[in-house]
Amino acid sequence: MRRKASLILLAFAVFFATLSPMLRWYAFPRLAKVPANEYQDMVLEARNATLLDYGTMRARKVPKVTIVQTLKGNVEASERIERTTGRDVVVWDGLSYVEGPDGKMVSRIPERYIFDAHTQDPVHAPGESVDGDPVRREGIEFKWPFLTEKRDYEYFDAQTRTSAPIHYKGTQDFRGLEVYYFEQTVPWTKVKYPKTLPVEGITPEVLADTGTTRWYTTVRRFWVEPLTGAPVYGEEIHKEELRGGTLLGDRDKVTAFAGHVKMREDYIEHTVDLVKTNRTLILLMTSYLPWGFLALGILLLSLALYLEARNRRPGDPTPAQATTTEPVNA
Repeated sequence: MRRKASLILLAFAVFFATLSPMLRWYAFPRLAKVPANEYQDMVLEARNATLLDYGTMRARKVPKVTIVQTLKGNVEASERIERTTGRDVVVWDGLSYVEGPDGKMVSRIPERYIFDAHTQDPVHAPGESVDGDPVRREGIEFKWPFLTEKRDYEYFDAQTRTSAPIHYKGTQDFRGLEVYYFEQTVPWTKVKYPKTLPVEGITPEVLADTGTTRWYTTVRRFWVEPLTGAPVYGEEIHKEELRGGTLLGDRDKVTAFAGHVKMREDYIEHTVDLVKTNRTLILLMTSYLPWGFLALGILLLSLALYLEARNRRPGDPTPAQATTTEPVNA
């Protein structure tokens, strides 16, 4: 009976010891993915900012500029692309909507971002765009990969339509979470006008005819929770200028926008709570369960060996000895 029990325990020990690395290195990369139907919204604010008044073409100080960013998963588009690529794909239809202190629109820039649900690598497919212009992204945008590493990543900038390194700057504590801090500086670059402008009748084509060009620079900062790859906080020191042309008269340039853009407090709290929940799920698959299964396998192996050793205690009679009797003499 003991021998049978030890064999059963040995089988379970092998099973759990094998399951431990399989869960971490085989199951996790295939099960961890961004859901195709995810919806996110975020509100950022730039207080005491500088904003261009398109009526007078003069820059003025304003108490607040608000940026509302939304990302909506397009399930129908993702399923269509999956059929042609053979990959799990997420399609985010994004919108960056900027409004002034009076609540009126300053600009609105739509995006379509297509990426691999598991690795967050970009997937190039028809529809990939920024403000209606086709683009070909390289690197990440919005989200880092699961199990983010302490290294630089290529990050796509929607204003310039180009990618550049975003640099890992160190590990920090952010409201009880260990996060990786990343920073990217985009130098002054000539960029396109938004296709939707706040003044009726003024279009990018009209502005281009005046010879006045739009320039942009920013310092982009993210605090990223490494297990989930989700930014828990982000901010930008953002500047835009109009330069040259007949639109500005005798001026060489005018500030179109300048401000320190930060996440609103209520959205920070919501994001941190959500990331903490998702972080626990990632830990289950990458740490808690693999190490738990390995420890259980070792425990079961030890118990099986113990039972086998008891089954073979020295001094116990062998079957042959137990059946041998002394000869009887007449």
